[in-house]
Amino acid sequence: MFEVLVFMFEHYIAHRALPDKAIMTQELSAAGFEQSDIVGAFDWFHVMKTNLIEPPAVYAHQQTSMRMFSDSEYKKISLESISFLIFLQQASVINDVERDLIVERAMALKQEHIKIEEMRWITMIALWNAGREKDYLFVEDALFNPRGLTLH
Repeated sequence: MFEVLVFMFEHYIAHRALPDKAIMTQELSAAGFEQSDIVGAFDWFHVMKTNLIEPPAVYAHQQTSMRMFSDSEYKKISLESISFLIFLQQASVINDVERDLIVERAMALKQEHIKIEEMRWITMIALWNAGREKDYLFVEDALFNPRGLTLH
């Protein structure tokens, strides 16, 4: 299912060109994806979109509070991925609600373990769908550009 999400992002979401669900299903099937993975990806994406457009939850806490991850989250999500989310939150790229949405969507994936590559994709999909692709691109530049940040 994760591969379907990446394909959808690269071919549709990043270009802001989401065709009709039936057409997209045909194209994904033609690309060789299983029907169950296509349906799962549509459901996964729908939940993310729904949660992004709902009014954000209000978290009543102090700035010094800390998110505790459950045993099942630690078991499934790599420490590197959790550190990545904490970095994004400390850099004010994501807030508490977005972090929790990203964690929830990671936990909803079928695979047993979520590595940093998957976490980056999930985060990018979330920020892109929230209209904040520039925030994610800034983080990618900061993390992976060997020359440091590119200032525009």
